[in-house]
Amino acid sequence: MNIYSTDLFIGDIMCKCKEKREIRVDESYVSFKDIDCFENACEVVDHLIRICKNPKYNNAYWEKFIPKIPKAYYSRDQKDDPTEALLYLVCSNAFYIIELFEEADDDEAIYALEKCEQECC
Repeated sequence: MNIYSTDLFIGDIMCKCKEKREIRVDESYVSFKDIDCFENACEVVDHLIRICKNPKYNNAYWEKFIPKIPKAYYSRDQKDDPTEALLYLVCSNAFYIIELFEEADDDEAIYALEKCEQECC
């Protein structure tokens, strides 16, 4: 084998990594299998709405945030959220949400957000 060869040898076996092969759907995103990211995001929003009902924690930011919650959250039907807008809303605002949950000292809410971030964001 010369150093300019496009073939890759591992020991005496030629690597098949350059061969084109079809990627099967069941091979993609296996790590997300059986994770309900929609429900994880719903749980975070459940806590957020509950906490924001307390005037001590509600402010102009949350008053603008809550109307942005997609209707899929209220219907609890993932089919109403084909673009995953709810998950995007939660993930893109996680920094502010965790700040709210920590200020409210709500361990259950913090756990829900950390789970959602770790599994889905």
